[in-house]
Amino acid sequence: MRIFRFLFDPWTLAGMLIVAFSLLVTTLFIFLGLRGNTGESGIPTAALTVIAAPTLTSTSLVTDNQFPTSGTTTPIPQEDGLLPAEDDQIAVGMIVQVSGTGGDGLRFRDAPGLDGKVKFLGLEAEVFQVVDGPQDVSGFTWWYLAALYDESIQGWAVGNYLKVIQNP
Repeated sequence: MRIFRFLFDPWTLAGMLIVAFSLLVTTLFIFLGLRGNTGESGIPTAALTVIAAPTLTSTSLVTDNQFPTSGTTTPIPQEDGLLPAEDDQIAVGMIVQVSGTGGDGLRFRDAPGLDGKVKFLGLEAEVFQVVDGPQDVSGFTWWYLAALYDESIQGWAVGNYLKVIQNP
């Protein structure tokens, strides 16, 4: 009987009502606080941030139409105060470096002249050994070069974009 008296005591009932009301209010605040981004339907909406993926830096290859087809040669800009080798400075057996292409590289061909098929692109500052030449074809002086690191990489290249290396 004591339990029934305790449950129906006015102070006990008042305490239980206060606790129940507090739990109800707390639950409503939590529920309403979590519903921050809701659409018209009352359903929470997702927030999405799109970050663009990085793109590759384009590397352009030199194309055949960038060489002049007439008998004139293109002036070569100075690089760090050094001029590319004059044709009379290059000789068979020397070591040369691709220079003055502005980062575009130098095309190596299977035959001297602009009609030769492009075999590969020598990169700016790449080093080669002169194997044969000179050949004056298509208004340019051509040298047959071979890579020092791989004998299979060989071809004819324009001497205007070569610089003699004294001590490789």
